Amino acid sequence: MSSLLHSLLAALLCAAFLQGSLYAQAQLTPDFYSQSCPNVTNIISDILVDAFTSDIRIGASLIRLHFHDCFVNGCDGSLLLDNSTTIVSEKEAPPNKNSVRGFDVVDRMKAALESVCPRVVSCADILTIASERSVFLSGGPEWEVPLGRRDSLLSGGRNISLPAFFDPLDELKRKFVLVGLNNNIDLVALSGAHTFGRARCLTFIDRLYNFNGTGESDPTLDATFARTLRRLCPIPTDDNTTVLTILTNLDQNTPDAFDNRYFTNLQSNRGLLQSDQELFSTPGADTIEIVNNFASNQTAFFESFVVSMIRMGNLRPLTGNEGEIRLNCRVVNAPPPATITRSSSNEVNFVSSF
Repeated sequence: MSSLLHSLLAALLCAAFLQGSLYAQAQLTPDFYSQSCPNVTNIISDILVDAFTSDIRIGASLIRLHFHDCFVNGCDGSLLLDNSTTIVSEKEAPPNKNSVRGFDVVDRMKAALESVCPRVVSCADILTIASERSVFLSGGPEWEVPLGRRDSLLSGGRNISLPAFFDPLDELKRKFVLVGLNNNIDLVALSGAHTFGRARCLTFIDRLYNFNGTGESDPTLDATFARTLRRLCPIPTDDNTTVLTILTNLDQNTPDAFDNRYFTNLQSNRGLLQSDQELFSTPGADTIEIVNNFASNQTAFFESFVVSMIRMGNLRPLTGNEGEIRLNCRVVNAPPPATITRSSSNEVNFVSSF
């Protein structure tokens, strides 16, 4: 094992030992609902199992909602808020509009929980539990989810910044550090969530026809894979821009399973999104060795993914008397006295890759 990988894994183990103190700091604990709503995980899991039978993509969609929520102002359920006279919804932001989905399933979970545990379980915690259950039901690891988040009265609005599908590695690293995650193992492990789910032609079509304005394909894209994608996503015309909405699997081999094939795809230059392939194809990057480790050792990926998901779920949660427990995940319970929209960034916004 190289000294670099040894150091990274040592840091990972250290993070695992620190989880207890992180929970305490954020007032989150896996047994938060043990008395007030002891069946919360089972209720959410039952609804997920039913949703999976009609829409196998829902697991990937729900974990994506959790990512997009936590990366903007922390894990506070703000992404779930609809537009209103006082809310500018994050759903309308460029990284989310016509992209994030699964809100109806969250509504079903909230309604079921309100019927048995009224005013107890937050929408932010529902997203967190649903993400863990989605991973497990798709063949991935399970873990104890720290709970006790409350829901924000605020929205990030339309001016938000998320990791984008075309970001180079240094920009991906910067955005992870900006929210409080590390720019090596957290970045690679959480990117591994692209082992299931779908992406639109919009998110990778420039790699096929005009990479970085060259008029050529992305040289890091496998030629056979590129030909397959060009048949799926022909060059759009003024009369046919709907091609940009066509979906394809992020992982062409096991598209609905949570496994480590995402990383073997990167090794074969078959990562669908530029932001994915950057982890392996950026010369000299410290992420290459992590990709290789996860590709050869699925257990190592699963263990790292769990730690990174817990770290991400612990980003700036509202606890104690902060925020509220929404009765409906789409609206705040009552308008707060001051303006309730805020912007987390002044950067240009694009469709996210996460």
